[in-house]
Amino acid sequence: MSSLIVTKNPKHWPIHIPGVQVLSSKDYLTDPHYAELENVKLFNLCKSYHYQSNGYYVSLLAAARGHKPVPDISTLQNMRSVAISRIMTEDLELMIQTNLRDIQSKDFVLSIYFGKNLAKRYDRLAWKLYNMFEAPMLRAFFVFKKEWILKRITPISMDDVPDHHRPFLVDRALAYFSKKKMRSSKKISFSYDLALLYDPKEKFPPSDSKALKHFAKAAEAEGMRPELITKDDFGRIAEFDALFIRTTTQVYDYTYQFARRAEAEGLAVIDDPESIIRCTNKVFLAECLKKHKIPIPQTFILQREQMKSLENKIIFPCVLKLPDSAFSLGVIKVDDWDSFVTQASSFFDESDLIITQEFIPTAFDWRIGILDGKPLYACRYHMAAEHWQIMKQSNTGETFAGKVEAVPLRQVPAQVLETALKSTYPIGKGLYGVDLKEIDGKAYVIEVNDNPSIDAGYEDSLLGDKLYGWIMKSLRGRIEWLKKGKQIR
Repeated sequence: MSSLIVTKNPKHWPIHIPGVQVLSSKDYLTDPHYAELENVKLFNLCKSYHYQSNGYYVSLLAAARGHKPVPDISTLQNMRSVAISRIMTEDLELMIQTNLRDIQSKDFVLSIYFGKNLAKRYDRLAWKLYNMFEAPMLRAFFVFKKEWILKRITPISMDDVPDHHRPFLVDRALAYFSKKKMRSSKKISFSYDLALLYDPKEKFPPSDSKALKHFAKAAEAEGMRPELITKDDFGRIAEFDALFIRTTTQVYDYTYQFARRAEAEGLAVIDDPESIIRCTNKVFLAECLKKHKIPIPQTFILQREQMKSLENKIIFPCVLKLPDSAFSLGVIKVDDWDSFVTQASSFFDESDLIITQEFIPTAFDWRIGILDGKPLYACRYHMAAEHWQIMKQSNTGETFAGKVEAVPLRQVPAQVLETALKSTYPIGKGLYGVDLKEIDGKAYVIEVNDNPSIDAGYEDSLLGDKLYGWIMKSLRGRIEWLKKGKQIR
């Protein structure tokens, strides 16, 4: 991906960066040559970004041309003071209070140049704000009213940079673009850039390190340059053509924000934000599967006030679930009514709605991997030893898992495969792992998981490199589909 720097007057940009062209906003807006360029990341350093100003139109037309402007129009909108309060996160609020607690004045201004501030003690806060409001040069204004409040944040032009900040800005720009150049200087020629989002500290990631290497190798075979990114790279999403999420997804954390931002930037995304919403909440899944007449165990979605009315309807033992439970956490089996009331009451302290589901004992669960509405792989997930789930946590905190057995698709019972496929139709065309139980020739859907586990030596033990290749081939196809202006779904 090539880079352009657009400013009102290129003579005011004091840095020569090899391979990066600096041009005026007038040239970018009027010269047809720039409208025809492809695979461009544009750094908009115009003096003003006000509505219908040249700076505004640079970002607007860049998006229309398929370029990736920084900042983009949505970022400019989010910088309006009325919008800031809506997008502040709990961890950012805490970071602001922690970083600014020693400041004695009632106001504070933080200058951010390519994600950094002159004072290293503000590096984390500067990088966090840069990730939220991606622009090369930013100024954040804080006021103290019982606690520190981010009053407004604005992009700034070169003319707004104080003289004593300019050497630091030059260093930051050179460092930023040199890293970018290093990432793109490999001998292999790639058509697209792929971001693999992972969490190096996650205890049970959906893909282990070996699987990530297989995905990277498969991406290269499909003409995509792979790069592992973490939650700290939110501000870099626009650099890529596709995002593949390989850390556990939740609606309330950064994974969903990555998916949303990537989709808004026009990237091909697995998992897409709609799939994350639909799969990570078991209330939605239960209602959705019922509506589409997909076989599921006896299931009730209940509020606290409904408990008494279910006393004679629930079949024991049953399973209680929090709506956002994952990896067998937030899932409890109860054997009688008294245990049900105790455990349900505890769950209601966390969620206004919970799920109760009939317990169906089996030696293993089927897992059918589905991509683009077609079956991809199949596994039997056996229950952990002397336990009713596939994962068991001991009193010491150790986790034990049952055997994972890959099965050829041709050996999967027809009703299991058919039910799994039907369950994903109302969810989307992403990558899903459908968990089912088979009893007396009938299949029951337990869950539809976005972001299913694909670990080296387990899910891939039959297909090997083909499994990774098919997924990467799908991502490349999605990139090309989107570049033609077509919708994935």
